Amino acid sequence: MKALPLPTLALLVLTPFVIAIGQVLFKMTGQKLAGATSVPSALLSPLFLAALALYGSATLVWVYVLKSVPLSYAYSFMALTFVFVPVLAHFLLGETISLRYVIGLGLIVAGIMTLWS
Repeated sequence: MKALPLPTLALLVLTPFVIAIGQVLFKMTGQKLAGATSVPSALLSPLFLAALALYGSATLVWVYVLKSVPLSYAYSFMALTFVFVPVLAHFLLGETISLRYVIGLGLIVAGIMTLWS
């Protein structure tokens, strides 16, 4: 595949990053649900609504990217969610990341980088 313009490449990375932020917000909503007395009030919380908005926005960006990038190439970048989610969960939720997981994250990034060459 020919080299992608930098803005398109940036959107290929941005989409899984935004989805990862949405996942962390969904997790935070789930934590609120555990102690909630009313499910509807938790589902109308700002965290949940922000997660939905991020997912919707990321979907629109994804559709835009797919107009110029083959799906088989673009979808490989979605593996970055497996990198971004644990890193964000570590910093925002205090979750631990094992050495084995870090090695896995490195392999995912190495695999995606081979697409660029």
